[in-house]
Amino acid sequence: MVDTRPLGRQPGSMRTVNRIVTLTEGFETAMASVPEGQEIELDLRLEAVMEGVLVTGTVTGRLTAECSRCLDPLSEELEAGFQEMYRYAGEEDGSTETGDEDSGDEDEDYYLEGDLLDLEPVVRDAVVLALPLSPLCGPDCPGLCSECGVKLAEAGPEHGHGDGVDPRWEALRKIAEDPGRQ
Repeated sequence: MVDTRPLGRQPGSMRTVNRIVTLTEGFETAMASVPEGQEIELDLRLEAVMEGVLVTGTVTGRLTAECSRCLDPLSEELEAGFQEMYRYAGEEDGSTETGDEDSGDEDEDYYLEGDLLDLEPVVRDAVVLALPLSPLCGPDCPGLCSECGVKLAEAGPEHGHGDGVDPRWEALRKIAEDPGRQ
């Protein structure tokens, strides 16, 4: 929660806030996460406007994942930006009476709780969208061998499992090697 009282309700006033927060619940996708108990840094810019408070911010933290090709664990910095409008309480009544076309989007709007902003849903959405869907330990990671499961980066270029021809096709291969004999 961020207190907006120092900002006031005067349109045009601005305030910056920098906070380090410990996550009480982790943010995660199938292959990457920012785990519970991890600290994230919030750099926020709060601007009072006619309708409410415009929050522009950046979240930085450390994500943990495993490479989608070789399954090695990895940890790297994550940075996600967001911008959201928090409307003053009571503003929703005026918008539905005026017949605004966004009156159907009320569920997507965020509202101030008194003078406090609840940033948790906005930060969660920004972080989860910034997590990689297929994290890689490096852009040239060759992955695992599909036959034996060894890491191809460690196995080297000489790693192989024969020519990989199905033995049932051996007779056709002999014909292809010496077509004049048959």
